[in-house]
Amino acid sequence: MSEIDVKSPIVLVVEDNEDTRYMMRIELEGRGYRVCEAENGEAAIAVADRERPNVILMDIGMPVLNGLTATARIRELPGMRAIPVIAVTAHHDADLRAGAQASGFTAYATKPIDFDWLNDLIKGFMN
Repeated sequence: MSEIDVKSPIVLVVEDNEDTRYMMRIELEGRGYRVCEAENGEAAIAVADRERPNVILMDIGMPVLNGLTATARIRELPGMRAIPVIAVTAHHDADLRAGAQASGFTAYATKPIDFDWLNDLIKGFMN
């Protein structure tokens, strides 16, 4: 397990399923990231604005405000246009991928999550 310090990158995990959020937190913290969480898109906007994460992992299908709309709104926040936002979803269809790209997602990952691949992707954005 990696040590987490105040210099570690912050990853915002946006996921409506509590168990999935917990599993993602454990995996990411084990790789040395600081993790903050939001349970829906509306909360994600507030957390992103407050925490200024280095990367956002955003579920697409959520209650209150979906990930597509939340990402578009996060992109409108001052200083948040360049933050990598990775769609994390169980959906594989091309239309959803196109919608994700149009909403401002940087990359797309499908569930179940390959955390080794995801870690490499996140590290690539940090360089």
